[in-house]
Amino acid sequence: MIELVPIDEVDQVTVEHLLDRAFGRDRHGRTAYALRAGTRPLAGMSLAAIEDDILVGTIQCWPVSFVPDAPGDPRVSMILLGPVAVTPERQQDGIGRRLMQAALDAVDPDAALMLIGDPEYYARFFGFSAERTSGWRLPGPVEPHRLLARGTHVPAGVGAVLPRVSVDA
Repeated sequence: MIELVPIDEVDQVTVEHLLDRAFGRDRHGRTAYALRAGTRPLAGMSLAAIEDDILVGTIQCWPVSFVPDAPGDPRVSMILLGPVAVTPERQQDGIGRRLMQAALDAVDPDAALMLIGDPEYYARFFGFSAERTSGWRLPGPVEPHRLLARGTHVPAGVGAVLPRVSVDA
């Protein structure tokens, strides 16, 4: 039986090994890593899936901010979901979906959430869309249709999404 536990209860080296297996060792050059620079995963939303004392999946959630280009418009605190990683031999078993749902259940449903991922999957199962993200700039390349968001407080303007370094998580 799979148990979900806070990710900080799992050895970080084991988490990194799982991420390498799921995404490759070259994953650190991706835009999502630049968005997480200098931050720590948010407690309560960042989880590990453990089965028979073995790590089979993780989700990490990170503090980011939308910084609008329009002078006087306020910054918007957001949460970057991901990566969602499942050990390759257990992919397609619903572990990633369960981790994602648990992370979403841990946050206010109106919160501004974002991720970079498959639009068909994340729209169908979790209500994410690229509807309000076309004006966003990230610290690296991203395919616009894969930049997804959800929540009442998601900004629709033009601006930059940056790490939110000073956060009490």
